[in-house]
Amino acid sequence: MHKGKGMKFVGDSRISADTKPNVPKDYSEYPGRTEAFWPNFLLKEWLVGSVFLVGFLCLTIAHPSPLEGMADPTNAGYIPLPDWYFLFLYELLKYDFASGPYILFGILVIPGLAFGGLLLAPFLDKGPGRRPHQRPVAVGMMLLGVASVIWLTYESSAHVDWEARAEANKPVQPTNVEIDKDSAGYKVFKSNCMTCHGEDLQGGAAAPSLIGIDHSKEEVMKIAQEGTGDMPPGVFKGTDEELNDLAEFIVSVNEEAK
Repeated sequence: MHKGKGMKFVGDSRISADTKPNVPKDYSEYPGRTEAFWPNFLLKEWLVGSVFLVGFLCLTIAHPSPLEGMADPTNAGYIPLPDWYFLFLYELLKYDFASGPYILFGILVIPGLAFGGLLLAPFLDKGPGRRPHQRPVAVGMMLLGVASVIWLTYESSAHVDWEARAEANKPVQPTNVEIDKDSAGYKVFKSNCMTCHGEDLQGGAAAPSLIGIDHSKEEVMKIAQEGTGDMPPGVFKGTDEELNDLAEFIVSVNEEAK
């Protein structure tokens, strides 16, 4: 017996001493049933993801999300709405079986069962087939979930005038307008309008900003006397001269802001 002949030296008994080529398996004998993860399957995943990503980016460019102003905790009339991808849960809470005394069902039980069912679908349906008709449980639960989300989202968004809401709650752009607080018009504004419209005409919870409006002097005088929107008539209490000073002051501030 020659020295070393027939002996194999390995550092770990779990490692095979026979070398094997590091190449993917041959899947030709299983056509259409399986494929190599790299690069075949992963390349398909990347292509599908890229298509959805480009489509989503195009949608955001064509229809940008309407932004609202900063949150105002003093505005009791503001109706908050969740982001669009949570609208289906918001709509769910409008039904009798998921609101009022059953609110816990709407916020915990029903969403928990729905998402829990989707998580358990692969474990409930362990069929070897990959076609939809071979996985009835998983495919059925997924289709039911997608249809429910689409329907509830549509029902929630169909009753909201998004453009009017965005216009009413649009962010107030900062201005560098210097307000002459010693003018006669500002003194009239202070005694009649400052409570609702703010010290610097920036608006507040009860009234909009007076900076950035496009009204003539006569229109401002008419609004001050007759009111508009949520502003009732008779708010202004003063003489005709004071009304004229107030209107000239508001118009001059907006001309300076342009």
